[in-house]
Amino acid sequence: MAAANLYSTVNLKLSNSFHKNSTNFRHKPISSLFAEPTRTAFEKSETGRRRRILKASILDEFEIERLSVKDYLERSIDLIKPDGGPPRWFSPVESNSSGGGVRFEDSPLLLYLPGLDGVGLGLIMHHQRLGKMFDVWCLHIPVMDRTPFEDHVQLVERTIKSENASAPYRPIYLVGESLGGCLALAVAARNPDIDLMVILANPATSFNKSPMQPILPLLEVIPEQLHAGLPYFLGFVTGDPFKMAMAVVEKGLPLQQAVGELSESVVAMLPSLSVLADILPRESLLWKLQMLRSASSFANSRLHAVKAEVLVLASGKDQLIPSQEEAERLFHMLPACQIRNFAESGHTLFMEDGFDLVTVIKGAGFYRRTKKLDYVSDFMHPNQSEVTKMYDSYRWVDVAANPVMLSTLENGEVVKGLGGIPSDGPVVYVGYHMLLGLELGPLVSRFLAEKNILLRGIAHPMMFAKIWERSLPDSSSFDVYRIMGGVPVSANNFYRLLSKKSHVLLYPGGVREALHRKGEAYKLFWPSQSEFVRMAANFGAKIVPFGVVGEDDLFDVVFDYDDYMKFPWSKAWVEDLNNGRVRKLRNEAKGEVTEEDLHFPGILPKIPGRFYFLFGKLIETEGRNEELRDKEKAHELYLHVKSEVERQIEYLKDKRENDPYRTLLSRLIYQASHGFTSEIPTFEV
Repeated sequence: MAAANLYSTVNLKLSNSFHKNSTNFRHKPISSLFAEPTRTAFEKSETGRRRRILKASILDEFEIERLSVKDYLERSIDLIKPDGGPPRWFSPVESNSSGGGVRFEDSPLLLYLPGLDGVGLGLIMHHQRLGKMFDVWCLHIPVMDRTPFEDHVQLVERTIKSENASAPYRPIYLVGESLGGCLALAVAARNPDIDLMVILANPATSFNKSPMQPILPLLEVIPEQLHAGLPYFLGFVTGDPFKMAMAVVEKGLPLQQAVGELSESVVAMLPSLSVLADILPRESLLWKLQMLRSASSFANSRLHAVKAEVLVLASGKDQLIPSQEEAERLFHMLPACQIRNFAESGHTLFMEDGFDLVTVIKGAGFYRRTKKLDYVSDFMHPNQSEVTKMYDSYRWVDVAANPVMLSTLENGEVVKGLGGIPSDGPVVYVGYHMLLGLELGPLVSRFLAEKNILLRGIAHPMMFAKIWERSLPDSSSFDVYRIMGGVPVSANNFYRLLSKKSHVLLYPGGVREALHRKGEAYKLFWPSQSEFVRMAANFGAKIVPFGVVGEDDLFDVVFDYDDYMKFPWSKAWVEDLNNGRVRKLRNEAKGEVTEEDLHFPGILPKIPGRFYFLFGKLIETEGRNEELRDKEKAHELYLHVKSEVERQIEYLKDKRENDPYRTLLSRLIYQASHGFTSEIPTFEV
């Protein structure tokens, strides 16, 4: 009965902030699939706002049936019926807490500003996931509405001013697609003092460079009987119909079944395409294109005034505008701008298979609930899809190195697998950092698969500094660390992770260890101070030392930091890479641990050997808080942890000599006879 109530006919709230003469309008029924916004634009209090708060879990597994382009077209039928109303907001049921969804506490407001269609359903494939992180409002512009662009700017502006007044401590997100991107930038330029987070999907600020410009004058003289086919043409120009149809095909299906479902998806979608002609009738299309010109000009003339953080999503196969070229232009014009490129996508990015807006927001470090991004409290646990993508990015390590995991029980017995790993936190895993952090992928994925434990890594701040993104071949290189819960190294972040009973992954050797030089494999570069012991004791955290070997079975370092310093050109490159962009973490330390300059070692691959992990016997700190406040006692425990890591490395180096399957060839022969999904044995423990 309760479920039925969610789909009862509702009225679309018409706020007097949206139209000068709104008092003359009556509330009109719009659709059983949409709800009123969770609060009006003039509410001054959060009192009475209903939420269901998602409890922390290892994986975000709350899933519903994924909506598709077909759903967009079918639901548009209700929205495009003439109702005499002005532009207005609606909140999709899938993203609304009253619609059976869940929402995190203190979620910020997200305003979706649509593209040419104006329907407001452009995020339909993302409503459910967005609704857990945001209070989602979508702008609906009726088909026959002729509100000028400047008035749309004022409508959105009134809303953000009112919402900012009621919750000034939270940011407001503007997600603008195409034409909506111009609208978002215009609003941001006029309101530099409001905390706005702006996401632009192929913004139409480059409309003057559109390859369609030569044919636009023809639209005004095209015969009426030919116009009916134009929306179909625009639909195929603005998006990739194959990728849109793929969005409803279940992943992981056998090839034949996947092809069958794809065929059914395409066939089912075709009849609904006729709705496009109703969404963009001749008069509306001409009006929208004229408004697009003025919107682009309006936004471009005010870019200098935009102070908001901006994330530009740019498609590589956008047939309507040069989106990737425009993203680069905006990056150089806006003071706080990031880019994420999608080389194989078309103009309607939000409707395509393989694109997840929530994942992109999380990966870019673009989600916050207060004035400042907090990597601990703002963290949203990954879902299965994100974990799978993380594993896929490291799959080659699993295939090439076939890691062996060993752990130590409380009685000191070494066993295969992770049976000796404690289930309850807080736990601090302290270990050796392989060359380039090669151990991270297998380590994180195996803990999730075998123990349902998400390791929260303490990482170098450069992985979170957005200034670095433009120095990398791929600006999303570090996104996986943010998605999987990495936090910048700091005493405060370590303290707060322990207070949440997290499983924390800590590398005292840091960058110096991960970027070690020739002949330094398996050498620890730990500072002399006992940095983590007393804080772990403060929370009674367990400490698990671990060793890992095998990097020397995969690569040889042939060009290291010392070699860079020998040549003027390479020395200048390293100095330029580090000057002003890398915060030194060992300012008070002495010796080799202070040599933290970032560089990229030259390596040569070998015929792959094997990785080996050994997690030592856990060290209890519970009840030792007073004892370990003494610096000497804390230092003794610190040295004990370090010696345990060294001992485990030596144990593994010795034991691997007796592994009959250490080489890739031996493992391939074993799997050929036992099946390629079979577990490959190792040495006796």
